[in-house]
Amino acid sequence: MTWTVLFIVLFGALLHASWNALVKSSTDKTLDTALIHVLCSVLAMPVCWYVGPPPPESWPYIFGSLVVHVGYYFALAGAYKHGDLGLTYPLMRGTAPMLVAMASFGLMGETLSHLAWLGVASICGGVLLLGFTKAWWSHRKAIVFALSNAIMIAIYTVIDAKGARNSGHVVQYISMLFVLDGWPFAALVFMQRQGQVWPYVRTRWPVATGGALASIGSYSIALWAMTVAPVAMVAALRETSVFFAALIGAWFLKEVWTRQRIAGTVAILSGVAALRLG
Repeated sequence: MTWTVLFIVLFGALLHASWNALVKSSTDKTLDTALIHVLCSVLAMPVCWYVGPPPPESWPYIFGSLVVHVGYYFALAGAYKHGDLGLTYPLMRGTAPMLVAMASFGLMGETLSHLAWLGVASICGGVLLLGFTKAWWSHRKAIVFALSNAIMIAIYTVIDAKGARNSGHVVQYISMLFVLDGWPFAALVFMQRQGQVWPYVRTRWPVATGGALASIGSYSIALWAMTVAPVAMVAALRETSVFFAALIGAWFLKEVWTRQRIAGTVAILSGVAALRLG
């Protein structure tokens, strides 16, 4: 992995932390998630029209990813409903990269050096350490949703990585995925909440548009990087978004930087270095 790819993926992680914090800050997490991803679809339409549709061999991966993403959105909204961002976000983002690493090894034949495996494990451990509190054990529903979401993340990451590679044109794959992705989940939510949708959209769409742009940028960067670098490395680096979320909390919210957080930060930075050297 080159320095250029590494820094671009880290920027994508910052974008990912931003839109997840936006969802958590909303008064209606489920409706906000649906709105952001509908806006992702709208924003992706001009790009998709310009670059054209992906080749036929990409479509099974796109449809498979769409199915898994519906489950991901429900699990994401459920996790944020039953637990704080500081609890659920590190848990689901910290366990997913190791699952991706094992899946990419078994299903895609990717092999990592011992140092790279150590880097993946170090980032996962650091992410979990940043978010770990004794309160985890008293929020069982949030933990179940977060761990379920980690599995969903690992599944769609591997599907999209293979789809983007096989498409031969990553922008075509990404744009079509975003055009279609937001609608299945949003349709289910909008049908259940008919009287609440339009008033919420009118007041929330400017902020949600920013979240949609961050979401598109984050995942587009990740998928592009997976076409030029090992999937497990990119997936692990992307989860440094938890580190950025912790920095934002310390800088803007004046949250205390404890020894545990310092240890988690050191583990993450050590993991990033190991991935670069491995």
